[in-house]
Parts: sequence; structure tokens; C-alpha cells
Amino acid sequence: MTTRHYDVVVLGTGPAGEAAAMNAAKAGKRVAVVEASDQVGGSCTHLGTIPSKALRHAVKEIIVFNTNPMFRDIGEPRWFSFPKVLKRANNVIGKQVKSRTEYYARNRIDIYFGRGKFKDANTIEVATEQGPELLGAEKIVIATGSRPYRPADIDFDHPRIYCSDTILSLSHTPRTIIIYGAGVIGCEYASIFCGLGVRVELINPGPKLLSFLDDEITDALSYHLRDNGVLIRHNESYERIESTERGVVMHLNSGKKMRADAFLFCNGRSGNTDGMGIESVGIEANSRGQLAVKDSYQTSVEHIYAAGDVIGWPSLASAAYDQGRSVAANMYGLEGGHFISEVPTGIYTIPEISSIGKNEAELTAEKVPYEVGRAFFKHTARAQITNEGVGMLKILFHRETLELLGIHCFGDQASEIVHIGQAIMKQKGDANSLKYFLNTTFNYPTMAEAYRVAALNGFNRVF
Repeated sequence: MTTRHYDVVVLGTGPAGEAAAMNAAKAGKRVAVVEASDQVGGSCTHLGTIPSKALRHAVKEIIVFNTNPMFRDIGEPRWFSFPKVLKRANNVIGKQVKSRTEYYARNRIDIYFGRGKFKDANTIEVATEQGPELLGAEKIVIATGSRPYRPADIDFDHPRIYCSDTILSLSHTPRTIIIYGAGVIGCEYASIFCGLGVRVELINPGPKLLSFLDDEITDALSYHLRDNGVLIRHNESYERIESTERGVVMHLNSGKKMRADAFLFCNGRSGNTDGMGIESVGIEANSRGQLAVKDSYQTSVEHIYAAGDVIGWPSLASAAYDQGRSVAANMYGLEGGHFISEVPTGIYTIPEISSIGKNEAELTAEKVPYEVGRAFFKHTARAQITNEGVGMLKILFHRETLELLGIHCFGDQASEIVHIGQAIMKQKGDANSLKYFLNTTFNYPTMAEAYRVAALNGFNRVF
């Protein structure tokens, strides 16, 4: 069998794989990518970020129509089925696949559809529909992503039991659903289903929702989920999941028993490293299938790199893309090869959440003399115009130097708004200061104006 030779072979076409391949191609290298499914884009495009966010947006539009009195002139509140709403997500997926396929063609990157496996440290064997292909490479990038963790004691073959991948094949709208796991994915789907009028019970094995967030933001999320009808149970773990013809019964270790039409398990993810033969080349994955890497994103084998969800934290598409670019930069000494260590958090609940930097608990533990500036959206003109008054912008800053320490946002467009604060936090010296927001003219009315309001609120606490 003839081996086709490349400078770089990338396993996976999600954000990390795409970015590594594109950056290497821009450097004049001959690049091939291997994709296990029949379309490029990875789980981000087909099973995770894109479909769930498109789904969320559609649900949010339904909520606006059903709750805004102005629309009663058009008609009464409407009920929409889950499959009908999911069609919008599928349209977005198609557009994303088309764009990304064009990127590979434009950059002369060869795509091999099939599962890739290490034949040796410099050769990948791809099981394509046409037969096996051997790809030789000087450098290899593992960017195979992750999949939902699925405990062996839960029957995921049952038609009413889902993980965060298979929930996108849901062909009906359940009246009730139990969601086990109150991390980012669990909270996002709780928002989506309750927005469709489904009764949601959210089971959290931990003591609070999204404990990595600022406490005030977490409290706000909990309040609004409950206000929309979600029943949240903290510090609960399952004993067993009983499936019946009519639905699912969850037995908790606390003795409680709950019944629902559907069950969604979303408590952790596993790296896609099994069956790749990584052990044969001297690379070991941890118990969750994730790979350890150096700051250069090299694995324990010098010419084999890894990036994206397969290396664990932060498991965000935005970070994966930057990691992939850094991999190619580190390989060939290009500009921008750095370890991604500070990433804004974007959580697409309804309302959405975004943050960057330290939270209050962290600053208190570190004994940093900080102060707080807040702007509540209900008091800003733009939010009143758009009828999106829920939420707030919160700025944490050093009491003496006015250096920005953390930006936390809850509400409409939070994931957009946070980047203004991020840009100022990235500045050096005096440029990173609360004074920037005090001395800058913001368009009026805008959501960005919340920075001026929050800065004034915080500044008045100090002087």
C-alpha cells in the first residue's frame, strides 16, 4: 500500500483541528486532515456549540413572541414542538459545513473521511469507504474532540434516555424531562426545554450551579431558572435509572423517586482517544480519555501535538480554535505560539452569562482590596427599548490602582458585552483601568453603555 506524505496530518476537523490545519497551510506546509464523520466541522458544528446555540436562539424568539404584549395584535401565544424548532439549527449546520468545506479547498488541504489510527509514530492509517489509506507525516496533531460521558449502568439505547448528542435526534416534545448534571450543558438545556413549556427537573450532584462563576451571577441564574418553572435539586446523585414504556423513573440515593417522559444525562465528557492506537506510539490518556500536553501543546512524543477538548480544560470552541493556531505556530516558529490560559466564559442559558478574570470569592481569598461597580440592565435605555431588562454588568477592580480584575455579565448579549471589558483588561499598566470607562464616550442608547454606568457606580464607592 502506497503511503501519501504530508508535512502535517491533523486528526479531527473541529475548531482545534481546523485552526491547526489552516495555520500550517498558511505557512506553506502540505497538510491533510482526517475526519471520522462524513462532513467537516466536528462535534462543535454537528452536535454541540452550533446546534444547541441555534436551538436556544429559536426558543428565545418564541419566548419573546409569547410574552411580549405587542405581539398579541398578531396572534395568541403559540406552542412549538422540539423537532420543529430544531429545523432552524439544521439550517445553520448546513451553512457552517459549506463554509468550512470551502476553507479547506481554498487552502489546498486534503480531506480524508474515515477513522484514523496510528500505524506507527509518523503514519496514520485511515479506514475510508474506498479502503485503507496510509498518510505519512513529519508532525501529527490530535484534535479529535470529546463526547458525552455515558455511564455503563444507564441504558442509552432506550428511546427515552438521551445524552447531549442524542438529544438532537429527539422526535417529539416531552411534557416532562429530568436533566441529570447541572454544568454548562445541563443548565443550557434546562433553559431551552422550559422555554418550550416542558416541565424540567434539574438534578445537580454538587452544592450549587456553575460553582466556577461569581456567586452573584450564579444566584441570578438559579433565580431565573426557578422563576421559569425549573425545579433544581442540589447535592443529589442517582442510585439507578429505571426505564419503562411510558418514560423514565430516577431513583436517587437520598430515597427520592422521580418520573418523567424523558431523561437527559449530561454530567461530564470523555476525550475521543480510544481505538486510535496512541498507546502503541507511547502516549497515554487519563481515565476520561484526555491527553496531557506541555505549554507548546506537545504530547509526550515530541512531534505529536494535541489541542481542543481532547486535552480537557477549558473545553470551549473559542479556546480550541486558539489552541489549534498555537499548535501550528509552535511547530514552525510562527508568531502567536502561546499557551491559552485566560479564556472568557460564555454560557448560553436564557438569559446568557459571560465572564473573564477573577470573581469575588477568588479576590477575597487572595486578600486583594477590590471594589465592585454594577449596572442593572433594567435601568439602561437600550434594554428598556428591547424589553430585555433582566441582568446586570459587574466590574471588579482594584480599590487603589483601579486596575480591572474581573468582568461578569448576566443578561441579553452578555457574551458580546464581555469582550469590551476583556479588551481593556488586556492593556498594560495604566491603560488597564476603570478610568477608561469613565473617560470614553459610548453610543447612546447601547448595551455597551452599561460599562460607563458600572464604572461610575464603582468609582463612587471609592472616592
